[in-house]
Amino acid sequence: MKIGFLGTGHITSSVIEGIFKSKLKIKKIYISPRNRLISKKLSKKFKKVDICKNNQHLIDKSNWVFLAITPTVGHQILKKLRFKKNQKIISFISTINLAGLKKYTKTKNIIRVIPLPFIGIKKGPVIISPKDKQVKNFFNMLGKSIEVNDEKISKNFWTTSSFMAPFYNMMMVTSNWLIQKGVNKKVAEDYTRELFLALSEDSKFKNKLSLKQLVRESQTPGGINAQALTELKKKKFYKIQQKVLNSIFKRF
Repeated sequence: MKIGFLGTGHITSSVIEGIFKSKLKIKKIYISPRNRLISKKLSKKFKKVDICKNNQHLIDKSNWVFLAITPTVGHQILKKLRFKKNQKIISFISTINLAGLKKYTKTKNIIRVIPLPFIGIKKGPVIISPKDKQVKNFFNMLGKSIEVNDEKISKNFWTTSSFMAPFYNMMMVTSNWLIQKGVNKKVAEDYTRELFLALSEDSKFKNKLSLKQLVRESQTPGGINAQALTELKKKKFYKIQQKVLNSIFKRF
C-alpha cells in the first residue's frame, strides 16, 4: 500500500515514526514539502519516504491520503485539490466535520481520526469515526483503536486531547516545587516523570477497577492523599477543569 500525508508537522512525523516501529507493510510513504525541515529529516531517515513536488502529486500517487493540516489550511486548499473516488481519506483535522470534508473533497470514503503525539512510540488511544475495519487494523498497530460511529460523540474526545499541555504543566509544577526545596533539577525531573508514569501504568494495570475506585483506594482517612484531594476540591480545581473542557468543546 502507498500512503500520503498532506501536511508535514509533528503529528505526521509521529505517525510515520510509529509506522516504521510497527509491523505494518507499507510500500511507499509520500509527504508534502510544506515543512521542509521535517520533510527532509523523514526522507533522510526512512528510505520509503519520498517528498512530493506538490500536494496534487501526493494525492495522485497514494491509495490512502492522510489530512494532517490545520483547519485554516484545510479550508484554503482542500477544495482546490482533486481526490480519487476510490481513495480512502483519513482526516486528522480537528474542526472540519465529515460533511465539510465530503464537500471539499467530493468523495465519501472519509474517516476522522484523532492521533496523539505518542503514537510515535506506539502508545495511546486513537479515536476513529465512523467505524472502518481497515483503518482500525492500521491504527491498532500504532496504539489502541477506539471506534466511535457517532461523529457528535467523537467531539468529546477531540476536547479531552487538549489536556496534554496541562498534564505536562502539572508535572513541571511538581518538579519545580522539588527544585525549590533543594532537590537537584535532574533528580526532580526524573522522579516526577517516573511518578506520573507509574500512576498511569498502574491505572491501566488495574483496569477492572473504575477510576472512582482508584481514587478511593489511593487514599487513607486522614492521610496525605486524602488531604491533597480535599484541598484541591475546596479550591474548585476539578470544577475549573470541567469548565475548561466545556470551553474547549465549544470550538468543535
